[in-house]
Amino acid sequence: MQTLTLETALTIAHRALAIGRERRTAPLTVAVLDAGGHLIALQREDGSSLLRPQIAIGKAWGAVALGKGSRLIANDAQQRPAFIGAVNNLADGNLVPAPGGVLVRASGGEVIGAVGISGDTSDIDEQCAVGAVESVGLTADAGTAA
Repeated sequence: MQTLTLETALTIAHRALAIGRERRTAPLTVAVLDAGGHLIALQREDGSSLLRPQIAIGKAWGAVALGKGSRLIANDAQQRPAFIGAVNNLADGNLVPAPGGVLVRASGGEVIGAVGISGDTSDIDEQCAVGAVESVGLTADAGTAA
């Protein structure tokens, strides 16, 4: 089984920030977690606001915890707010149901981690995450399809 190494996690984080600079985004914060939801890498650009690390981690953690990209979790929050509220309560408030959290899948399809980005609009955060994951030859699952 493939795992997400520190080297790969750092490359994803750096690539996400580079994509953000190319797109002239607001300052970004990038969190990369392993398949167990443990933080591997966190990069916070100068000017990124106070809670961005927690938001980025919450987007990625929710993706790993629920097994789907945070875009689908955001849809669930709109369609089933009581359920997501209960899940977030179980998660001690650490779930952030907004696009920008993507699962990282190995070539065989298994989940090996997640990336969460916060700083710009959720859609742009998600685009930077997808681009960064794909740039290292892995598959980004943003939850854009049911």
